[in-house]
Amino acid sequence: MRSLINILDLSVQELDELIAIANDIIANPGKYSEICRGKKLATLFFEPSTRTRLSFEAAMYELGGNVLTVAGADSSSAAKGESIADTAKTVSCYADIIAMRHPKEGAPLVAAMNASIPVINAGDGGHNHPTQTLADLLTIHREKGRLSDLTIGLCGDLKFGRTVHSLIEAMARYEGIRFVLISPDELKLPGYVRQGVLEKEGIPYAETGDLEGALPELDILYMTRVQRERFFNEEDYLRLKDSYILTPEKLAGARADLAIMHPLPRVNEISVAIDQDPRACYFKQVLNGKYMRMALILRLLEVL
Repeated sequence: MRSLINILDLSVQELDELIAIANDIIANPGKYSEICRGKKLATLFFEPSTRTRLSFEAAMYELGGNVLTVAGADSSSAAKGESIADTAKTVSCYADIIAMRHPKEGAPLVAAMNASIPVINAGDGGHNHPTQTLADLLTIHREKGRLSDLTIGLCGDLKFGRTVHSLIEAMARYEGIRFVLISPDELKLPGYVRQGVLEKEGIPYAETGDLEGALPELDILYMTRVQRERFFNEEDYLRLKDSYILTPEKLAGARADLAIMHPLPRVNEISVAIDQDPRACYFKQVLNGKYMRMALILRLLEVL
């Protein structure tokens, strides 16, 4: 029995296999529509979520399975003080697999150590969100036909963005990857990712504060929100916030085959005018997340 807590729990071969399964699901949905009949997914979401929870639930239903759901700690025995370990042991009596989101970093790991069924980390605080990374990888693969030899621009909050950190960890294992890190000084990629992943693995990267200047060299642009609450003073935020709003004008020098990604939710960092641009991939990411979660559920349940 296996769980997925961190994207590094999966080897490159396993990532490639999940992508292959997801692509087959897209091509042959009927082949998978009853494959999990009789299986139950428990979604334990102790903090708000729209895309991730619904994506997991849609994934299980489309595999022919059923869903048991808990949305919010106040509607579970956690409100009475029950431990994560006891919750995991209890839910293991009812379901075949668990997807858990929790505000406390490490909570899904504790659940996995105590459950007798697989546990999928659906986000734990600022720590990990491995299934978002799976969605990102499938999107890149479907848009570019490969996960190697790419220049990837990461823009916005690179300091606190868990999706950025996980994507770097995953993509650093493929050949010919280069990163362009686009952020204000206040939100630069933290040293433990820069030194512990990029420099340790010899991955080439550049740092800049100029989004528009970086665009012409990018194959992928991964946008994130510049968060007002991360700045120590309002002046710095006001000075920088518009630099990281992607508009059609800023895209003038970008490649015709650029893939524009965003983990969502979007606030104002990508103009809605770009939604109709064929390079916009962020809503494709949402759909790809469902397919990768379907593939992951099949693998962890050992159905495939």
